[in-house]
Amino acid sequence: MIAAVADIGGTRIKLALVADSKTIAEAECSSDPAMGLKAKLSDMAIAFSAMLHNAALSPRDCAGIGFGFPGVVDPHQKRVLTTYGKFVDAPTLDLPNWAKSEFGLPFTIESDSRAALQGERVAGAGRNCDDAVMLTLGTGLGTAAIVQGQMLYGAHLQAGILGGHVTVQVGGPQCSCGNLGCAEALASTAVLHSRFLQRDRSGSSALRKCGTVSYEDVFRLAALGDHCAMELRAEAISVWAVVIVNLIHSYDPERVIVGGGIMSGANAFFDDLVGRVHKRAHTPWGRVEIVPAQLGTRAGVIGLASFVEKHARENP
Repeated sequence: MIAAVADIGGTRIKLALVADSKTIAEAECSSDPAMGLKAKLSDMAIAFSAMLHNAALSPRDCAGIGFGFPGVVDPHQKRVLTTYGKFVDAPTLDLPNWAKSEFGLPFTIESDSRAALQGERVAGAGRNCDDAVMLTLGTGLGTAAIVQGQMLYGAHLQAGILGGHVTVQVGGPQCSCGNLGCAEALASTAVLHSRFLQRDRSGSSALRKCGTVSYEDVFRLAALGDHCAMELRAEAISVWAVVIVNLIHSYDPERVIVGGGIMSGANAFFDDLVGRVHKRAHTPWGRVEIVPAQLGTRAGVIGLASFVEKHARENP
């Protein structure tokens, strides 16, 4: 069963054809959230068509199209509910009609964080685990939870996925969700450069030479003793640890999976992060397992394919 899927991130849209939890074709385009999602649909249609052509496939070979979206979605009604400032036109779009008119295929949508956890569950670090949570470190901070083998959704479809919007600093900076002091407003790629400018008022940090600051820059210069970079590294680890501790206390998982683009620099912070979590988490039964994601940027598309396949089986 082949699925055509798109993992829509705050910086990039990752597209793939997936079969049996393996990508058989991949493509990528910029996401440009300020332009809205409608403006990207033609690019995505072109990318899907090119992947199908290059793989000698047609839409008839696919079970469906799936989108992973960085917000709250309704997978039953197949629509976006809340965008948190990204792709603000998305709730107004009839995406099932787009998929049908462009490709004649059924449409599936899921939150990008649940898609990532589902991908790790079926083919990565979450295999053989019925109680797991995931933190995705990237443009935003995404979370999701599986409890007793079931992905959590809740009464309003936002259970488990708002871990990046827990308050970690009372009276802290305003977040895109409207809350104050969210983890995502303090330690995500989206806010890193502004956090740097707030700290380096003297202009003395070597991070000034990096253009738009990335966590790769922060980790590299922190290792060289740059004071501002060291502060940003410490703040990020502290915030991420709080999020993980809250996930552990909320969902009692066997395993915590940490993924996302920032994890490409895991050797510079992961051991410190794990140590801080174990020090703070209340787990009198022992220590929760905290592991890096295994699928990298493919977790989302592999998880989306799993959701597309499930929908196809339930709606033959």
